[in-house]
Order: sequence, then C-alpha cells, then structure tokens
Amino acid sequence: MKTIFDGTVLGAIPLKNRIWRSATWLALSQDGRVNDTIIRTYEVLAKGQAAAIVTGLVSISPMDESLPGGVCFRDDSDLEGHRRLTESVHRYGARIYLQAGMVDGDVNGWSREQIRTIVGHFGDAAERAEKAGYDGVQIHAAHFFFLSKFLSPAVNKRKDSYGGSPEDRARILVEILRDMRAKTRPEFSIIIKINASDFLPGGLEDRDFFTACKMLAVNGIDAIEVSANGTSVSGVKAGVNEAYFSDYADALKAEVDIPVILVGGHRSIEAMNRLLNETDIEYLSMSRPLIREPDLMQRWMDGDSRPALCISCNSCYRTDGHTCIFNSKKK
Repeated sequence: MKTIFDGTVLGAIPLKNRIWRSATWLALSQDGRVNDTIIRTYEVLAKGQAAAIVTGLVSISPMDESLPGGVCFRDDSDLEGHRRLTESVHRYGARIYLQAGMVDGDVNGWSREQIRTIVGHFGDAAERAEKAGYDGVQIHAAHFFFLSKFLSPAVNKRKDSYGGSPEDRARILVEILRDMRAKTRPEFSIIIKINASDFLPGGLEDRDFFTACKMLAVNGIDAIEVSANGTSVSGVKAGVNEAYFSDYADALKAEVDIPVILVGGHRSIEAMNRLLNETDIEYLSMSRPLIREPDLMQRWMDGDSRPALCISCNSCYRTDGHTCIFNSKKK
C-alpha cells in the first residue's frame, strides 16, 4: 500500500516522501535576484519536510519580462544567490528544482530563429541551475504563460513547424528538453508542469495534452506535473472536492510510463493516500496549504493527522510576499 510518507527515487534523485511543494509566486525580489528573505522562505519549507520544492517561476531569457517581484536567472552573475538558496534547502534534506520559464513572448510573431534562440536560453538555464546546485529544473508550460500559449490552439496560429498540429505546437517543448539534456549531466533531473486543459473555447483538448506528454516521455522527461488553467479553486474542503485535476492525471498515466505529479486541492492524508492507491499517480504537490502551514508534512509525520488548515480563500494573493492572512494575524 502506497502512502504519502513513502521514500522513493525519481530518476537518480532520492525523495524522502511523496509530497512536493508546487511552484508558487512569492513576489519577494526587488531586483530580480535571490535575497535573504527568499532564502529564509524556502528554508522554512525545507524544514517542514516536503520532499522537493519547486521555486516560483524564474525568468530565464533576456527576451522576457519577469513577474513583479520575480526572480531571474539569465546569466552567471546570479549564480551566487541561487547557490546560497540550494545549499540552504539541502541542509534540511529537501530537494529543490528551478522552475524555468518565460512570462510572455510573441507566440505567433517570432521567427523560427528567435524561437531557436529561446530554446538555447532554456538549455543554458538548465546548465546554470546545475552549476548552482539545483537537483533539477521544471519547465513551466502551464497557466497560460509563454510555453503554455504555444501548446494552445486558441492562441498558437502559426503555419510553420511550430504550429498547426498538436505535434508541431509541442515541438518547442521537445527542443527545450533536448537542449537541456545536451547541456547537463544524465543524472540531472528535468520535469515539466503542463496544462491538461485551457478551459477556453478552441483551447487545449485531450489529444493536444496527451500528444505533448507522450512526445516528452519518449525524449526523456523525468516526470510530468499535471495542472490546468483555473488553478487555486476556492472552497476546497477535505474529503469533499479535493484533487480537482485528478481525472486528467489518471488519464495521462494510461498514456505514459513515467511518474506523474498531481497538483490542485490536496487537503487530507486520507484522500491523498486513497488517490495514490486507486490510481498510478506517484506524487502529489501542494501550494496554498504550505503557505499557511509550511511545516504541514512535519505535523502529519508527528501524528497530527488533521487536514490542512488552508480554507482556499486565496487572500494570500493579495498580501505582501503572498503570505497567509491567518499567519499574519498571529504576529
């Protein structure tokens, strides 16, 4: 019987349990660099016993604009801060992945040469992340950021080899994966976060989602984190409406033979263990519950099995540093 407490190995990376901290925008950088506040935030999460932490979106290309308060990693001048971050997390036995992405870009207007330049920027970011001590990178192809738009037939209207069919719309992801592999050691972990649906008329359908994932699996992606547009659903209740993207992740497991990570609405040990045993999903990732309780996994390990205290109010999106309003009230 599988449980969230199982130790596993993802590729060459040992993981002490099945719980990941999913990428979360912190808005804590003033100049695009890693700072002490960011390091302390991830250090607290590492102490809380999540197996792996994925950073918030890191902008990896000079052709991109970062999110407000976002972190960049576009050249070696940023290495020191990122190295301090990975060392801090590793001190507590957690793994850390750099979420490599772009906020926006001209999906339909950029030339193939410009796209190939972007592909190279992603590969360079993986090489740089390995130098900084990250255990791996996560390619961000979800939530209608740049790569997600490439996948979506509602947005991508290109007539060349990067548009038209599901295979061509996914081509950029495969090229990024191959370039990352060429620039890193074989044991360096590369995963992806991807939309299963855009929830838009004319948007991503099952065929598009499955095609992209199967292409990535054939080309050596280590794991796929399944998400979709319409994240951060409000009103999630333990035992009632948890794991709201689980049908997509379960269906994907029938298409690929690599680990699948499911994000979205996990709140109770019982529901998560049931999901692990009734499907072939291997890992579960969480964001908002770990904003309110960064030590949630430790609490559960210590025997306090109450569901996560997060009430899915989404007020954290409106606070400085995206902190939980209930934690602020305690101070």
